[in-house]
Amino acid sequence: MSAPPLKKPVVTEREARQVAEAAREQDWRKPSFAKELFLGRFRLDLIHPHPVPTGEAVRRGEQFLAKLHEFCETRIDGALIEREARIPDEVVRGLKELGALGMKIDPKYGGLGLTQVYYNKALALVGSASPAVGVLLSAHQSIGVPQPLKLFGTDEQKQRFLPRCARTDISAFLLTEPDVGSDPARLATSAVPDGDDYVLDGVKLWTTNGVVADLLVVMARVPKSEGHKGGITAFVVEADSPGITVENRNAFMGLRGIENGVTRFHQVRVPAANRVGPEGAGLKIALTTLNTGRLSLPASCVAAGKWSLKIAREWSAAREQWGKPVAHHEAVGAKISFIAATTFALEAVLDLSSQMADEDRNDIRIEGALAKLFASEMGWRMADELVQIRGGRGFETADSLAARGERAVPAEQVLRDLRINRIFEGSTEIMHLLIAREAVDAHLSVAGDLIDPDKSLQDKARAGANAGVFYAKWLPKLVAGPGQLPNSFTEFKHEVDLSPHLRYVERHARKLARSTFYAMSRWQGRMETKQGFLGRIVDIGAELFAMSAACVRAELLRSRGEHGREAYQLADVFCRQSRIRVEELFTRLWSNTDDLDHKVVKGVLAGTYEWLEQGIVDPSGEGPWIADTTPGPSEHENVRRAIG
Repeated sequence: MSAPPLKKPVVTEREARQVAEAAREQDWRKPSFAKELFLGRFRLDLIHPHPVPTGEAVRRGEQFLAKLHEFCETRIDGALIEREARIPDEVVRGLKELGALGMKIDPKYGGLGLTQVYYNKALALVGSASPAVGVLLSAHQSIGVPQPLKLFGTDEQKQRFLPRCARTDISAFLLTEPDVGSDPARLATSAVPDGDDYVLDGVKLWTTNGVVADLLVVMARVPKSEGHKGGITAFVVEADSPGITVENRNAFMGLRGIENGVTRFHQVRVPAANRVGPEGAGLKIALTTLNTGRLSLPASCVAAGKWSLKIAREWSAAREQWGKPVAHHEAVGAKISFIAATTFALEAVLDLSSQMADEDRNDIRIEGALAKLFASEMGWRMADELVQIRGGRGFETADSLAARGERAVPAEQVLRDLRINRIFEGSTEIMHLLIAREAVDAHLSVAGDLIDPDKSLQDKARAGANAGVFYAKWLPKLVAGPGQLPNSFTEFKHEVDLSPHLRYVERHARKLARSTFYAMSRWQGRMETKQGFLGRIVDIGAELFAMSAACVRAELLRSRGEHGREAYQLADVFCRQSRIRVEELFTRLWSNTDDLDHKVVKGVLAGTYEWLEQGIVDPSGEGPWIADTTPGPSEHENVRRAIG
């Protein structure tokens, strides 16, 4: 008999932080451009000259993109998928035949072996035809079974599962639970050892691909016992195992074709051979997988930006208002300029981060996170601006436009589809905290014990001595740098001069580091509660990273003779727009309503402003805020469906 499943853990805020901290990659064995940027060091040498793929990678990637492009044009009907809220099985079968399930899998396991750069180009292409199909492929390969096995699987596991993932089997990643989002310390799904097996019990929510998956990566908590270290652990689970029930196929405001569900495990037996990594390593595996897995989201945002620019150009030239095309009215023209410049920058950030991931010379955990954060926010803004440019037609559905004889432009759908990017695989708020933690790692490594209330006076004294040595060397370097020299970065000076923007980045990287140090000195142990401040620090870093990437990409294109003059123009406009945002963010570091906001929130929760809610009716239905996830057999019909 197996032991009873674990009770849902009750953890304090401090315990939750300790779990998250233990799952972090602690060491920085390779250089990181973004980490150096947050420390006030502008290491342009780490990204310039822009890294480029090998000739073989280009040949293989372009060959596949040509096939995929034809497939997208002839086999994927995005309007049909949106209308029926389902990807036709024949489309999925066609993708399998094309090898699209194995884009990132090594050829020795039957995959295509594409680089991260070309994988993202493929996702952008598919996502432009149907974002739902892009999500299907991304969830399968970016965070599903292939990626964690590639990083942490045994040779035997790779031999068993990767050939299936490359050609026939769809996979899904199961971490989130109805009562557990970004706080994995409270994970309740259990995996109780029983002989050569583990017995899984629990409920997982928002399992993208979970309704049609053949293989699952499941994060579950193993109880600590004799011979078992315990902790959150990763398992590969056959989706048709007895005791697994897909209880619901969820529906959303966008991405209507995705197969996202609620999955219940009841006494599901999983062989110990299916455990990925050691017990207790599950959260580290999940976070490491996401380091590069998050780059799939910027790919969809780049695709949306390119499409938004195309529609804005065509529509704004055709639509006349007050005697001239609306594009020539300044209010509309500014929006078009924003979309064009931002699309260029997002592609620069994506390609640079992806190529650095391929080369594996740099640690890109911050770059990948910044790319996800920046692209998801800016992608949404670009789509919103397109809806505004289109006016009433932007709010009207494509089907409605077609029914009355106009071009079926799904602008409102793109806006809905992109909205989730600011939430899943790390919400904007969580990304702010995650990046901020990595950005201040150097400070905490030398001075962390000074602000830890649980450390002894002896520990604090030792930390104080170490901090004194570190800051004596570091702080003077934040006073001056090449950003103050008028002849710095002149290799970026051509018909359009980008060198002032790089000097700006260098100066403001130092200013960012000084601001962070001042805040740590001021708030010390309370720094982690200053989420508004930390969010702005990260947003400044994201803008500086994007400006750097845009300039470096422009120079790469110029050196290749590929629209270099136009690329310099777009990089220049983006940097000028970005600098305005950076100045505002620096102002808001110290001039904001954070403290007042906190007081209002306390009043709202206490009911002080309940009178403000009068005069409406609430159309919400009855039911609990969070569904009951008590372990046990399912009482629902299994809605899982396999795609042959």
